[in-house]
Amino acid sequence: MAHTNESVVSEFVLLGLSKSWELQLFFFAIFSLVYVTSVLGNIMIIVTISSDSHLNSPMYFLLSNLSFIDICQSNFATPKMLVDFFVEHKTISFEGCMAQIFFLHSFVGSEMMLLVAMAYDRFIAICKPLHYSTIMNRRLCIIFVFISWSVGILHSVSHLAFTVDLPFCGPNEVDSFFCDLPLVIELACMDTYEMEIMTLTNSGLISLGCFLALIISYTIILITVHHRSSSRSSKALSTLTAHVTVVILFFGPCIYFYICPFSRLSVDKFLSVFYTVCTPLLNPIIYSLRNEDVKSAMRKLRNRHVNSWKN
Repeated sequence: MAHTNESVVSEFVLLGLSKSWELQLFFFAIFSLVYVTSVLGNIMIIVTISSDSHLNSPMYFLLSNLSFIDICQSNFATPKMLVDFFVEHKTISFEGCMAQIFFLHSFVGSEMMLLVAMAYDRFIAICKPLHYSTIMNRRLCIIFVFISWSVGILHSVSHLAFTVDLPFCGPNEVDSFFCDLPLVIELACMDTYEMEIMTLTNSGLISLGCFLALIISYTIILITVHHRSSSRSSKALSTLTAHVTVVILFFGPCIYFYICPFSRLSVDKFLSVFYTVCTPLLNPIIYSLRNEDVKSAMRKLRNRHVNSWKN
C-alpha cells in the first residue's frame, strides 16, 4: 500500500459543526465552558488524590490516571475547534490530521482498558475483600496503567499505519470539526471497502471486548452486593453506580460509531461532540458528586488553602 507518492493533499478542510455565525458563537460559549470545566475538574481530582493520604488506594490511583487521560482527550481537538469558530476557512495540515487520528485512538483505547482495570479493582474489593490488599498492590496498578497505554497506542498505530499511505489526490473536505478516521478514509482516491472493514474490525474488537468484560464484571459485583445488607454494601453500591454510569455514557456513542462507522446522519456530529468534548467532563462530575471520600478530600484541600491565605 505504498501510495505516498500519489498523495498530493497537503491539508484538509474541516467543515465544522455549522456555517451559521450565531450558532458558532453559541457553540463557542458552551464548549468553552465545558472544556475549561473538564480540564480544571480533572486536574482538581489528580491534585486532590495526590495530596490526601486517605485516598492512597488502588481505586484512586486508577481514577487519577483516568483523569489524566481525560485531560489529554480534552486537548487533542477541542482547542482547535474553539479557535476555528472564528475562522472562515478551517484547515488542518496532513500531518496535523494524522496526529489527531493517532491521539484520539490512543486516548480512547487507553481509557477503555483503564475502565476494565477499574472494574477488576472493584471486583476484587467487593468479591474478595480479604485478599484485596495482597492482589491490588501498587505494582499491579502500574502494570494496569502501562498495559492501558500500550494497548491504546498499538490500537492507534495499527490504524495509522494504513491511513498514512492512502493516496489522497483530490477531495479534502472533512465533514466534522476534527479528523475523524472514517471520514478521512473516504477521501482516498481508491476503493476503501477493505480499509473500512479493517477499521471496523480493529476498533470493534477492542471496544466489544472491553465492554463485555465490563458487563460481566459489574454483573457479578452487583449480584454480590445485592446479597449483602450493610452500610458498607450501600457505599459499594454508590461507587458502582458511578462506575457503571461512566461506562454506559462512554461506550454508548462508541458502540454506535462502530456499528455504523460510515453512516452520514446529522446526529453523528453531535455524538462526536459528546464523545470528544463532553466525555472528559463525566469523570470529575460523576466521581466527585457521588463519592463522599473525594468530596471530603476536596473540602479539606480547599480549607487548607483558605487558611494558608488568611495566615
